Amino acid sequence: MQLTSVDWLIMLLYFFFVLGIGFALKRYMKTSKDFFQAGRALPAWICGLAFISANLGAQEVIGMGASGAKYGLETAHFYGIGAIPAMIFVGIFMMPFYYGSKARSVPEFLRLRFDEKTRALNACSFAVMTVFSSGISMYAMARLIQALHIFDSLFHSLGWPTDWIFTFSICLSALIVLLYIFLGGLTSAIYNEVLQFFLIIAGFLPLVLLGLKNVGGWSGLKATLPAAYMHEWKGVMHASTNPMGIDAIGIGMGLGFVLGAGYWCTDFLVIQTAMASKNMESARKVPLIAAVPKMVFPFLVIVPGLIAISLPTPRTTEYVHQANGAIYHEINVVPPEVEQGHGLIPAKINPVTGKPMLDASGKPLLDYDMATPNMLLHYFPTGILGLGLTALLASFMSGMAGNVTAFNTVFTYDLYQSYIHKGASDKHYMGVGRWATVGGILLSIATAFAAINFNNIMDTLQLVFSFVNAPLFATFLLGMFWKRATGHGAFAGLIAGTSAAMLHHGLTLPLEAHPGIHGGWIAVLHHYPSDMAQNFYGAIWAFMTNFVIAIVVSLLTKPRPDSELVGLVRSLTKMPSHEHLPWWKRPEALAVAVLVGAIALNIFFA
Repeated sequence: MQLTSVDWLIMLLYFFFVLGIGFALKRYMKTSKDFFQAGRALPAWICGLAFISANLGAQEVIGMGASGAKYGLETAHFYGIGAIPAMIFVGIFMMPFYYGSKARSVPEFLRLRFDEKTRALNACSFAVMTVFSSGISMYAMARLIQALHIFDSLFHSLGWPTDWIFTFSICLSALIVLLYIFLGGLTSAIYNEVLQFFLIIAGFLPLVLLGLKNVGGWSGLKATLPAAYMHEWKGVMHASTNPMGIDAIGIGMGLGFVLGAGYWCTDFLVIQTAMASKNMESARKVPLIAAVPKMVFPFLVIVPGLIAISLPTPRTTEYVHQANGAIYHEINVVPPEVEQGHGLIPAKINPVTGKPMLDASGKPLLDYDMATPNMLLHYFPTGILGLGLTALLASFMSGMAGNVTAFNTVFTYDLYQSYIHKGASDKHYMGVGRWATVGGILLSIATAFAAINFNNIMDTLQLVFSFVNAPLFATFLLGMFWKRATGHGAFAGLIAGTSAAMLHHGLTLPLEAHPGIHGGWIAVLHHYPSDMAQNFYGAIWAFMTNFVIAIVVSLLTKPRPDSELVGLVRSLTKMPSHEHLPWWKRPEALAVAVLVGAIALNIFFA
C-alpha cells in the first residue's frame, strides 16, 4: 500500500500537534506536582475522556479487534461485565479513599493503609507491568508500520536491510513519546489522550459503517460467521461451545470480578487521570463520565475484527484473455502468508527473522493483531486512510504515554524518594521524573520484542494483569472494607497471590501452544482451550490465594489503631454526600444511569 501526500499530511499534522502540546505545556511545569499530578486542577470532563483514552491504547484498539476475530462477539464481555460495573464501583466507593487520602499514587495509598514493604512490593510489580504494557503498544505500532511498508523506499535508498524496519519503528515511536512526556508530564499525556479519543471516533466509525455495508449489514455478518462467533451469551454455560473456551465462572469471576475490577480499581495508569481532577466531586465523576462512551466502544473496536474474519481469503488467481489474436495470462500473486490466513487475517510472520510462526501442531499461527490494520487498508481510500492510520498511531502513542507517566510517578515517589534519596528539593525530584521517563522508554523497547510470541496482544496484556492486578485487587478489597487487615497480611497475600499466578502459568498451557512464554514451563498438568481462558483462571487462583493468606496472616498479627485508619477504611470514614448539589447532578445519580445503560447493552447483545 502506497500512502499519498494527503495521508502523510494528516499523520504529520497529528505529530505536530502532539509535540506542540508538549512544548506549550513545558513552561507550566514548575513543580513536581505540576509534572506528576497535572496540578490536581483539571475539570472532570477532561479527566473523564483521558480516563477512557488511557485504556484506548494498542491493547484496546488492536487487541479488541484481534479478540473479535479470534473469539467473536463474546469479546464484548470485556465491556459489559469486565469494565462498566468496575468503573461505577471505583467512582462511587474507591475514589473517595484515593482522592481524600492525598496519596500521589496507588502504591503510596498502600503505604498509608498498610506499611512500607507493601508499598515497595506493589511499586516494583506495577513498574514492571507498565513497562510491559508500554512495550506492547510499541510492538503494535512497529507491526503496523512494517505491514504498510512505509519506510521501505527509505531503507532501500540507504542500502539498509528492510529487516531493520521493525526495530527502527519501535525506536521512532519511543522518541516521539519521550519528547512530549519529558516536556509536559502528565498534563501533556492527558491532553493528548483527549485528542486521541476524538481521532479514534473519527477514524473508526466510517470503517465500521463501510465494513457492515459491504457484508450486507448485521444480518449479513451473522450469516457469514459461525453462530458461536455472533452470540455474546450463548454457550457461556458450556465452555466447549464458544471460541474462547470459557464458561460462566471464568467470565463472571475471572473477567468480571477479578481482572475487570482489578484493572479499573487498582491500576494507576487510569487512576492517575481521576486523581488529576480539581476536587472530590469531579474525581468521583471521572470514571462515570468515562463509562458512557465505553458502552459504545465494542461497536467501534470489536466489529472490525468480526468483519475481517468473515471476508473471503485472498488467493493467487490467473486471468486469461485474448487481444489481437494473442493470448495473455495475467497472474495476481498473493503472498503465502495471506493465502494461509483466514479472511483478512494473515498467517503470522516473525517480524525480526521474517520466518513463519507455527503452533505446536505445525500449523501456521494466524496474526489476529493485523485484523484492524488490514481492514483500514481494505476499505479506506486516500485521505480517509490517512485519518484511520492516524487514529491507530494516536492510540499506540497515547497508550505508551499513559504507561510511561504512571511509571515515572511510581518510580520517583515510591522508589527513589522513599528508598534512594530522601529530603531532596522539589526541583531534584522533577528532574528524576524526567530521567525516569527516559529509563521507562528504554525498558519498554526491550519488552516490545517479547510480544512477538503472541498472536493477540490482548492475550499478552491479560496475562500480565493476572500476575499483578488480580492479587492486588484482593489486597484493596480487604484494606478498604476490613479494618482488621494488617500490613503483614497484605504483604504476605501479595507474595502468595503472585506466586500462585506464576505457578498456575507454569503448570498449564493453552491448546496448540509451545511451552515457554505461553505457560507449561514447569510441567503441563492441564490444557486450556485458549490463552484467554488460561488468563481468567490464573487470575482467579491469584485472587483467592491472596484473599485467604491475607486474612490468615492478618488474624495472627496486630492491627493498626482505628484512629490511624480514618479516611482509609469504609467503616471508619464518612463518605462524601454532595448534598449541596441537586440529586440529578450527584455522582450516585450518574452511576445509576450508567448501570441501567450497561444492563440494556447486555440485553441487546444477548
